[in-house]
Amino acid sequence: MDSTGALDDTAFYRLVACAAPPDAPCAKPFYRWHKTDITIGIVQRAPAFLGGKLKRAEAALERAVQRLNDVGMGITLHPTEDKPDIAIHLLDTARGEKMQAPQPALLTGKTMANAITALDVEGSMIQGATIGFSNTIPLRQYESVMLEEITQALGLITDIRNPYYQSRSILSQEADNSLKALGIQDRMALIRHYPRD
Repeated sequence: MDSTGALDDTAFYRLVACAAPPDAPCAKPFYRWHKTDITIGIVQRAPAFLGGKLKRAEAALERAVQRLNDVGMGITLHPTEDKPDIAIHLLDTARGEKMQAPQPALLTGKTMANAITALDVEGSMIQGATIGFSNTIPLRQYESVMLEEITQALGLITDIRNPYYQSRSILSQEADNSLKALGIQDRMALIRHYPRD
């Protein structure tokens, strides 16, 4: 979603949460999980990831969960590999390839980027999420991409196309995937999306 310059907190939140251009209506619903404990884990490991790539992905997941749980929002992520709510697939699929069955159902037919997130929704309620990682993502980008994709799996599904946010938001589409922490407004948006009681 295109924008220019620094956005105030409300404009930033509406852009990433409901694809609203500044001072314009939402283009998508506000998708949210309607429970406070959400499980997440790696459920598929293609042979291309065995070794260093798998270790890097597992470490990136651990750090992302820690960073998101430290935000102070009204939900908590819990690692598990037993039918997690957010299922991560390390796929033998290169960036730019179209995903065909038997890929995860939510990803079938989509074109792979470095990674991709798809939500299973009923109305505005998130029932589940699938994250697919390509086998061509550079190792140095795992940590940033993992954090971005999980943030999107929580409902902040819209990327930002705005040079101002390249170094300020994990959701920046123009960043080089070097950010490894949530920006100030990323954290604000997560708390607005899931306020604590």
